Amino acid sequence: MSSIETGGTLAGAGKRSPSTKALGGLDALNFFLADVRDGLGPYLAIYLIAVRGPSQGWNEATTGLVMTIAGILGLVAQTPAGAFIDATNHKRAVVIGGAIAVTASCLVLPFISNFYLVTATQSIAHVAGTIFPPALAAITLGLVGPKMFAKRIGRNEGFNHAGNAVSAAMAGGLAYFFGPIVVFWLMGILAACSIGAMLMVPADAIDDDLARGMTEEEEAQQEKPSGLATLLQNKALLLFAVLCAIFHLANAAMLTSVGQLLTHLSGKDHATSLIAVCIVAAQCVMVPVAIFVGAKADVIGRKPIFLAAFGVLAVRGVLYTLSDNPFWLVGVQLLDGVGAGIYGALFPIVVSDLTRGGGRFNAAQGAVATAQGIGASLSATLAGVIIVSAGYSTAFLALAAIAALGFALYLTLMPETRGGAAAGSEPESGGTLPPAVPASA
Repeated sequence: MSSIETGGTLAGAGKRSPSTKALGGLDALNFFLADVRDGLGPYLAIYLIAVRGPSQGWNEATTGLVMTIAGILGLVAQTPAGAFIDATNHKRAVVIGGAIAVTASCLVLPFISNFYLVTATQSIAHVAGTIFPPALAAITLGLVGPKMFAKRIGRNEGFNHAGNAVSAAMAGGLAYFFGPIVVFWLMGILAACSIGAMLMVPADAIDDDLARGMTEEEEAQQEKPSGLATLLQNKALLLFAVLCAIFHLANAAMLTSVGQLLTHLSGKDHATSLIAVCIVAAQCVMVPVAIFVGAKADVIGRKPIFLAAFGVLAVRGVLYTLSDNPFWLVGVQLLDGVGAGIYGALFPIVVSDLTRGGGRFNAAQGAVATAQGIGASLSATLAGVIIVSAGYSTAFLALAAIAALGFALYLTLMPETRGGAAAGSEPESGGTLPPAVPASA
């Protein structure tokens, strides 16, 4: 394998030959952890509004506030979480500990109703959940190396979305008979399965220097990872962080808002099942989209694919306003499979492009995820306030306008990062970068 243009071959890049058991464990981990890593997700709003309701002080605004507070605390933990993954050689234990913490924090929710206690438990879940994205990306890079990283990330996302689809289908079907409480049972079972899957990946199969993005030259010279301040000097990375914040400001509240709308339209008895259908529909689309992105990102380039994600997100927001029919809303939710499928697969790939060498890949993921988290946490409150004051259609149109702004900014300012040549470069209007290193290099 030839040396990468931006700093040589990554540590161990030509030596990675993970076992079938390790790769199978990685597949299973992404599948079972899918429903655990985000905690209750959209089910939190349904549970608080449909089960607790106004009689206990819960509505769209108070629910949005809980999600915003938890999101803010979670985003504060993003960069330290990424830096911790760069530093630790015990990534399996970190993943297992995070799964236990998120699950325990959610399982206590049926036993509490106080606003402050609910906020505290969900804050713990959000903070613990910040460890999963950088840990999974690091474990993947440490197992397969940079040459196969894009394809493997696409496969990871495929299994992740398949896991979400299966768990949502189970939640929807079981909730019809047993009520919204079933999501808590399911979460506990999947957490146990995810721990078992993590143990299938041998600790010695993960190259920790490779996992943090070190190059062979850096490893040979026994260099330490660069300081975190170097991330602030990477202008393309900073721009990408802003664009990720915009994407999630537009996207994060859409599914939650649809769930709240369905609660009002169909009643609490059917809301959980309907939102599960929405999730299953989107996740089924995300599986082939993520695999496609992983397979073609090195051929097509990152920029045109990311632009498609912003464009589809804007269209989705507008389409939600055309009808309140539950079947229409579920149909529109299919578009989430395109936008979110692209984003999930491309996010670690672009960050890897922009941070090749230096050993700060996971810290950079955490830093960009912090910006992403700011957008996501503000999204819930923004949508909740607009819904209460002006209605659901106005909220969806506002989110669509934010997505359109993100499309325009990515088109005019963000360079193509394929091949890693954009790291630290000055973003130029509509600029592109040299072609990628051939896959066979």
